[in-house]
Amino acid sequence: MVSLVSVKNITRNNKSLKIEWKDGKKSIFHYMWLRDNCPSGIHPTARQRIFNFLSVSENIHPISFTIKKDKKLEIVWSEQNHKSIYDLFWLRKNCYTIKNTKKYKSPYVFWNKNLIKDLKKVTINYDEIISSDKGLTKWLEQLHIYGFSLVKKAPTKKNSAFKILNKISHIRETFFGTPFEVVNIPNPNNTAYTASGLRNHTDLPYYEYSPGYQFLHCLINKAKGGLSSAVDGFCVANYLKKNEPEVFKILTSIYVKFKDNDYTQNTIRIFHSPLITLDKDKDYNDIRFSIATMAAMDCNPKVMEKFYSAYRRFAFLLHNKRFTINFRLEAGDIFSFNNRRILHGRTEFNPNSGHRHLQGYYIDRDDILARLNFLKKVKV
Repeated sequence: MVSLVSVKNITRNNKSLKIEWKDGKKSIFHYMWLRDNCPSGIHPTARQRIFNFLSVSENIHPISFTIKKDKKLEIVWSEQNHKSIYDLFWLRKNCYTIKNTKKYKSPYVFWNKNLIKDLKKVTINYDEIISSDKGLTKWLEQLHIYGFSLVKKAPTKKNSAFKILNKISHIRETFFGTPFEVVNIPNPNNTAYTASGLRNHTDLPYYEYSPGYQFLHCLINKAKGGLSSAVDGFCVANYLKKNEPEVFKILTSIYVKFKDNDYTQNTIRIFHSPLITLDKDKDYNDIRFSIATMAAMDCNPKVMEKFYSAYRRFAFLLHNKRFTINFRLEAGDIFSFNNRRILHGRTEFNPNSGHRHLQGYYIDRDDILARLNFLKKVKV
């Protein structure tokens, strides 16, 4: 890394500095960007920007610039009698010239039915997580990379999952309560609280910001039936992108109406979103899919037929054995997954054959990634 930050030459024009590094790479740093990112403009403990970039003009430029022996770039600015000192390591790491020439590499590993043959790579024991940051990091990496992790041998006492989840962050509250009880009850306000089978779905797609990760803690499962299912929505979306681009285009562009009119809440929640959304790198951002909570479609009539054709195709693949794994949750298991990537479901179970009780929790995706970044000492 030392050789990477060795400067061969530095030049300027009326808008930017150009640094030629000894490894052959070139960086352009615009003056406003440099002034806006002066280290003295960051609060020392809050680590937030305190410099007001409106306090300088768009014509700000260096009066002088010098590379110091301690691998620092010193710039004296034309305004405010200000001097900035930049670490060359930091400049190289944050160089937007080089970043925007690199080919994007997705952090995700897609999976299909074959994951069941090697489930150990997404399995971890409760004690390994609770006893060390190394174990916690391993768990969070499984969740981030595969979107799915099965925690084994957790305590089976009610509310005991708080201990392991609090090692990550605070719990996301919803109207279901925390934890929410996944048991068969009379007059349910959600089909999860029945003994019926559940089609593969993501939770709460009618929220603008659906819960990022879900944790289903099995306290007891003596009922016949009730096999859990999981499918990697990103994998299915990627299959469509490569093999059925017209279907993919429809699923990423037409907005679907989701709704929830929970009779216990006196509320009606409505949100529109494509079933598949992408991020700034055109990677997969989230999947929203729930046949149960999809409202009557209200898209343009010119595309309604095309939408239903694509929707049916997506639904078929999301329930196809080629992409789905099935497993039985045992007491002490915590089924952990990215709720905006992994769809989950279950087969019907017989409530008269034995008791089945899960407790559910949500944590926002931001908090999972923030904790993982901290544990891995990601520099920003």
